[in-house]
Amino acid sequence: MHRKRISRRQFIERTAALAGGLFMSPLALEAQAKKPKRTATDQVTLGKTGLKLSRLGIGTGTYGGSVQRSLGHEGFNRLIRYAYDHGITYIDTADPYKTHEWVREAIKGLPREKLFIQSKMGGVPQNPLEVLDRYRRELDVDYIDSLLVHCAVRKTWDKDRKRVLDVFEEAKEKKIIRAHGVSCHSLPALARSAQLDWVDVNLVRINPQGSHMDTPINRWNAKSDASHVSAVVDQIKIMHKNRHGTIGMKIMGEGEFTDPDDREKSIRFAMQCGLLDAIVIGLKSTAEIDEAIQRINSALAETA
Repeated sequence: MHRKRISRRQFIERTAALAGGLFMSPLALEAQAKKPKRTATDQVTLGKTGLKLSRLGIGTGTYGGSVQRSLGHEGFNRLIRYAYDHGITYIDTADPYKTHEWVREAIKGLPREKLFIQSKMGGVPQNPLEVLDRYRRELDVDYIDSLLVHCAVRKTWDKDRKRVLDVFEEAKEKKIIRAHGVSCHSLPALARSAQLDWVDVNLVRINPQGSHMDTPINRWNAKSDASHVSAVVDQIKIMHKNRHGTIGMKIMGEGEFTDPDDREKSIRFAMQCGLLDAIVIGLKSTAEIDEAIQRINSALAETA
């Protein structure tokens, strides 16, 4: 019988690998076997808040919520229930999305304590507490897990919206909300957010392609590209150091990543950068939920 010959180098490599397996201690082998696999639906801790949410969240605000609302109430309900049944407990909404009442109907009957609901408040309302009470009525909840200042673009956003920040702090003390923070849409706003002790949660636009990223311009829809990625990552590193909760958004470039390779690249970056507690994606179908979970699980497996 003809036997395939192997090189001296191959023999050494195979022998070393075998020896490594033979001489690994039983405790090391047991620890390796018991090491839990990280997944898209793990309950992760959000920074210093101590709050738990699924690593993958479902967003309801693609193009101002129009994409999700176009599903109709029955389709939207099925989408949220499918996500929940597959382990996604984090639901992201906002007043401008016009999806508060849609979320209320979709989560009816689900255990409130297992959900993480995040909403956002734009502008500087005359009475932010009244607005917050309206949010709770629309969602039919006693509390909102995380409430964010929406769409901050100026470096002075915290001073410009001090009335809102003060009310958020009061609401947190009353346990009407459990955490507060900001979603930023410019690099100056992001840099300010990274430094503030007030911020519990940052919702940050991030993807390796630089699509819809924060830029040095004080304008929420300024054109961005891959050149802005490193500047944003630098600020997320500061947030991480300051134990802020960090949630990545625009993972799919506001729906622009129609090429599967782009989606794969972005998911891998988000899961392997080591800077994000969770991500939120504006999903619109069960197939997209399945794909997102699969890609996240695959990316996480590579870092095990």
